[in-house]
Amino acid sequence: MQEPIFLQGVFKEKIWGGQKLKDLFGYTIPSDKTGELWAISAHKNGPSTVMNGAYKGMTLDNLWTEHKELFGHQGNSVFPLLTKIIDAQDDLSVQVHPDDTYGLEKEGELGKTECWYILDAEEGSEIVYGHHAQTKDELEDMINHGQWDDLLRRIPVKAGDFFYVPSGTIHAIGSGIMILETQQSSDTTYRVYDYDRVQDNGETRDLHIIDSLAVTTVPHQDPDLTFESADTDGFSQTILVKNPFFKVENWKINGHQTFTADAPYSLYSVLDGEGDLTVDDVSYSLKRGDHFILPEPVKNWEINGQLHIFASQPGKEA
Repeated sequence: MQEPIFLQGVFKEKIWGGQKLKDLFGYTIPSDKTGELWAISAHKNGPSTVMNGAYKGMTLDNLWTEHKELFGHQGNSVFPLLTKIIDAQDDLSVQVHPDDTYGLEKEGELGKTECWYILDAEEGSEIVYGHHAQTKDELEDMINHGQWDDLLRRIPVKAGDFFYVPSGTIHAIGSGIMILETQQSSDTTYRVYDYDRVQDNGETRDLHIIDSLAVTTVPHQDPDLTFESADTDGFSQTILVKNPFFKVENWKINGHQTFTADAPYSLYSVLDGEGDLTVDDVSYSLKRGDHFILPEPVKNWEINGQLHIFASQPGKEA
């Protein structure tokens, strides 16, 4: 059946969350401490639900398991990607993620390589991206002595910036920042530092220093990103990252465009604007905050309107 799969995501309340998911996207959020929307997710900790068509009401994890034909009969045991919107009203913990080898062996799930597109950033906002330690011993010593100002590499950010965050990268989203995150489908996070914050129950959150030291890349290495852009009449397309886990593209559409599938399935998030998606002569309205998948049976489609869309698809090893 040739139809898109529109998804209802899952909201996550966080100690550092806010209400920009309501203010900027119009979502109905559970509280003013809403930190994340797992928009396109088949992860067991927050699977999205199909909103339309023949599979309405199914969760994406069940759809993946029971209808492999929609995804080109992919052999993966789990849906490989997860799309989030993150609202950091306060600083996220300083953290690091394992690669697949460590994640599967230690946690029983994929590692976590991810990338961030900055949707909104208050003036003066910063992220933690990398560290200054040159050896594992130096990293351990600086962590144990709380030398965070010397250890952590801080970078100012603004809306429209893009960061690739491979597994092993020490990182943190700073306060006042909202991002769209494309990542491997994993919920494994090792906290290095959490600012000694106290939760509502009066306790601090767990740290994972041993695992963090085991998986952190030392010394830090900035990835070599080369954006590939192509502009045609009314359509700007930029490949931001392409690796074994995912390919992520930034689309800006002004008018009518036709598309042909180049992957078994692709994921889409509408970041701004409005318009229409046409599949098999059926039109579906698109607006800011919509998230959908075009499955394997959809070979051709059209989009009309003024829209800012992020498109992603699994890499060859995903």
